Amino acid sequence: TVQDAARLGYHSAAKPCGYDPEMRALIQLVQSAQVVVDQHSSCQRCVGQIEAGLLAFIGLGKGDTPAQADKLLDKLLAYRVFSDDAGKMSLSLTQTGGGLLLVSQFTLMAATHKGLRPDFAPAMPPAEAKTLFDYLVTQAQARYAPVQTGVFAADMQVSLVNDGPVTFMLEV
Repeated sequence: TVQDAARLGYHSAAKPCGYDPEMRALIQLVQSAQVVVDQHSSCQRCVGQIEAGLLAFIGLGKGDTPAQADKLLDKLLAYRVFSDDAGKMSLSLTQTGGGLLLVSQFTLMAATHKGLRPDFAPAMPPAEAKTLFDYLVTQAQARYAPVQTGVFAADMQVSLVNDGPVTFMLEV
């Protein structure tokens, strides 16, 4: 029932109960991108790096599911943001063979519609989010190459050369 769905945190399309997080990917078309961890120590290391392709910051919300992760991956691989010979955005990542760099970022799930401080309550708890992010990465690596990642919950420094710039927020 609608009451059961609201009690469990699910809302109707009209979202009468307020903020309703969805799995998100902030994607950027890049000429190159890399993730470094431990930048401020003597053992800094690059953990993920791609040349031309997509950098995708992934935000996971409470209640997100593997089915949503599958749908997001479908969209990441097929979203037509790369230019063809005529300069139109009509090619997908799979058509261009570019790299895919997946970086977990819980701050994408912040509720920012009220006040002057982000509310991270909509974000999936870390243990659950790690499991779902790992699932997304495993599925991506099984379906596409090259796929690189950051380190879940690490203090990461992400550097990129944005191409365009072309940036989109995908929600599923």
